[in-house]
Amino acid sequence: MKILGLDVGEKTIGVAVSDALHFTAQGIETIKWDESDYNTALPRLKELIDQYEVTKIVIGHPKNMNNTIGERAESSESFAAYIEQEWNIPVVLWDERLTTMAAERVLLEADMSRKKRKKVIDKMAAVMILQSYLDAGH
Repeated sequence: MKILGLDVGEKTIGVAVSDALHFTAQGIETIKWDESDYNTALPRLKELIDQYEVTKIVIGHPKNMNNTIGERAESSESFAAYIEQEWNIPVVLWDERLTTMAAERVLLEADMSRKKRKKVIDKMAAVMILQSYLDAGH
């Protein structure tokens, strides 16, 4: 009964998973995909859903700073609706404003090289999205 957290971008999807008690989020991986073809990510996502016995998915909702919905947020909404319909799993859109910047800051403070940061930034953003959802008492 775990929750999957996703940071959905145009070329990558950062993936995190909760513990069984929904206290903490751990980064799993970054899936490379082509946003114009959902099938480039669906097989791997389905494997992770089955492996971790996922009962809910939280997808980052990148609203603009003024709370409006832009192109990226619309893409996340579209992907969320598709996943919910495809696998009949509840999907929650969670405000992800500033999570990528926060993840970048954490990695900079850890003195991680730019090359290494690029490889883990989406996974770290997924952890922050999911952890903020869990911390809000969900």
